[in-house]
Amino acid sequence: MTDDKIKTERREFLCATGKTLASLGVIAAGGSLFAQGAEEETQTKAAKVSASFPTEDYDWTKHRWAYGIDATRCIGCLRCVEACKAENDVIGDANHFRTWVERYVYLEGDEHARVDSHSDPQNIAASGSEAKYRFDNRYKDEKVSKAFFVPKMCNHCEHPACVQVCPVGATFKTEDGVVLIDHEYCIGCRYCVQACPYGARFFIEEKGVSDKCTWCYHRITKGLDPACVEVCPTGTRIFGDLNDPSSPVSEFIKNNPIQVLKPESGNAPMCFYVGLDKDVS
Repeated sequence: MTDDKIKTERREFLCATGKTLASLGVIAAGGSLFAQGAEEETQTKAAKVSASFPTEDYDWTKHRWAYGIDATRCIGCLRCVEACKAENDVIGDANHFRTWVERYVYLEGDEHARVDSHSDPQNIAASGSEAKYRFDNRYKDEKVSKAFFVPKMCNHCEHPACVQVCPVGATFKTEDGVVLIDHEYCIGCRYCVQACPYGARFFIEEKGVSDKCTWCYHRITKGLDPACVEVCPTGTRIFGDLNDPSSPVSEFIKNNPIQVLKPESGNAPMCFYVGLDKDVS
């Protein structure tokens, strides 16, 4: 039997088992038997991994990563989206993305903002391709009272709901606070996609697995910034180690009135914002 066939049969078995337990009410966010088992398995795997995981000489017990976004600086250039796609080999269309940018526009008299992103059909038409990312100029003849852009991505929560609902431990939280997906274990049940309150996950049909932002874990464990941070021309995106009080993100949090998205969810996101409007969620 080939390795691919073994993996396929294993995934089908785990998926069927997970869905059966879910239908019996065993999988429930927070206190489920299966979620607890997955968490214990993750902890066991972590305990077996050397301190150098995943990069030689990297000790994940000495870091606590966090992300900052200054929405007052974002110009909606979408270089971050392009860099993320290229760096992480994300499908080159407008519907699969690890990070995205939303545009919020208030016209005179509007009580609520009009919101769109690069996946909006009008923006796709303006760019001429799903593989190019631009905002159109639909408001050029309107009376705009307020407009701004908000970058979004996985929030790498302190208490991630996606980890709690994963029936096989494929989604897990690392010792340094980053939430990752082990595609070898993912069975494609999409419970994590449904559980995420931020819409930060997507499904790859061709591979049968979920995916999301990893804060470019392969880069940050080598001392580099995430690709989106590196290419941002306005300093909107800030990244760093909270264990280092002089890191960019530590300084950002210390010197600004920060906010987080959906604080009521209880996920305790580790992506901190400045300049959010009431309509941003």
